[in-house]
Amino acid sequence: MRIRIVFSAALAALGLMFALPAAAHAHGDTVKVVVTGQRDGHVTADVTWENDGDAVDEAVAATVNAVSVDGTRTMGPWRLVRDPAAAPAGWTTAEALPPGSWKVGVDVGFPALGHGELEVAVPVVDPAPVASATSPVTPSAAPSSTPSAAPASASPASASAASSAQAPDPAADTEGYAVWWTTAGVAVTAMAGAAVGLLLRRRRRVRLDRLG
Repeated sequence: MRIRIVFSAALAALGLMFALPAAAHAHGDTVKVVVTGQRDGHVTADVTWENDGDAVDEAVAATVNAVSVDGTRTMGPWRLVRDPAAAPAGWTTAEALPPGSWKVGVDVGFPALGHGELEVAVPVVDPAPVASATSPVTPSAAPSSTPSAAPASASPASASAASSAQAPDPAADTEGYAVWWTTAGVAVTAMAGAAVGLLLRRRRRVRLDRLG
């Protein structure tokens, strides 16, 4: 029983080994590599089967190399990864090229051989302007041309005191008159009392003389 299971597994593995090349042979034995450009410095490429143009569903083993146009700089080798923002045949690089003009070459070794190249220009991206944190300078207020206020007039209390010192006070006059009349009344009363006293003395003398 064990021998039969092992023999069946070996046949299945052997059939799988022959099935994979047969599937690859159905698409052809080469892949077509088209370098389409760059996106934010990342190299982009399409990898399809040469014969039918179908996208390669298998993992792709490929390297990317770039040389500046003047030959002074080189970048890579980098590997291709699936580009989620592109069609099923789209591939890209995780690394990005610096600004400049580059001769980019892509070499595929699996699942079949393929090669593509293109001259790519990576533009210089200006940094976003930074808003100034400094507040605008407010011009200082111009000196006021309004003449200075006139000196404050004397307070009502001081004005009243001044007027009182200048104008006669009717109440004071009335009080003076009352004192004068009181004094005069006392004098008149005293004089009247003295006169009455003298008159009474004379009458008393006259009466005594008559009786004596």
